[in-house]
Amino acid sequence: MAGILDSVDQRTQLVGENRLEILMFRLAGRQLFAINVFKVQEVLQLPRLTLMPQRHRCVCGVINLRGQTLPVIDLSQAIGMRPLVPNEKSTIIVTEYNRSVQAFLVGGVERILNLNWESILPPPGGAGRQHYLTAITKTDDQLVEIIDVEKVLAEIVPYSAKVSGDRLADPIFERARGREVLLVDDSNVALSQLKETLSQLGLKLHTASDGLKGLQTLKKWADEGLVMTDKLLMVFTDAEMPEMDGYRLTTEIRTDPRLKDLYVVLHTSLSGSFNEAMVKKVGCDNFLSKFQPDKLVDVIRERLLLDGPA
Repeated sequence: MAGILDSVDQRTQLVGENRLEILMFRLAGRQLFAINVFKVQEVLQLPRLTLMPQRHRCVCGVINLRGQTLPVIDLSQAIGMRPLVPNEKSTIIVTEYNRSVQAFLVGGVERILNLNWESILPPPGGAGRQHYLTAITKTDDQLVEIIDVEKVLAEIVPYSAKVSGDRLADPIFERARGREVLLVDDSNVALSQLKETLSQLGLKLHTASDGLKGLQTLKKWADEGLVMTDKLLMVFTDAEMPEMDGYRLTTEIRTDPRLKDLYVVLHTSLSGSFNEAMVKKVGCDNFLSKFQPDKLVDVIRERLLLDGPA
């Protein structure tokens, strides 16, 4: 089963090409689901599971994986489907999101699919598990639903958007009041986190739900004759989004003479040296793993200092 992730080593070739790889799996039925391979550390058979008292209803228990204690989350139950029953033949997907590692219990792993982001579409509106999807796609005439893992994790481990008082007391943030920032992310949870934190600085916030919409917004402002570095303090973009990812968005910004000097920050649940290397490749100005309110404010401070000392 470990061989299913062999292609991860080639993932850097996808960056800037508006492509991604998804790991497809099933939960408590025949429907196909997926997550980005970038987030996956390994796929394996469920080790011995230890139950915990007063655990969240979607947490099956914990496992010890090479000395690291990881929670095992029933992904089926977490998105409103029938719970899975863990046993010694169960499959888990070990992932890293926002600097935390966790395992998701699934019904069975299918295969890895290499796609262009243009074939990834926003999910349809509606109730039920639609709220837990960031996108959909198709393979062999079968619908594949891409799960919003950030929303799942936020419901299990609530986040805080509060910025520490000592950071907010820095006088340089008086310069931020009234300045405008564009936030580009396909996850409503991530956008809410950003808005809750940045609103504490008095910033005026614009949002776009994917890279293509973000680029269209920027070009519209530029077409109106606005000087973009006067219009916007900076742009925050997620890495993986339907239709156009954050890497491609950054590349498009850098190749448009009207947009090329914008300060762009990659704000993503992906982490590690891989992402930092890719940030340099596509020309981002900064990189920040979700979700760290104080460090988010520190990035704003770094940008403000480019205009001169406090």
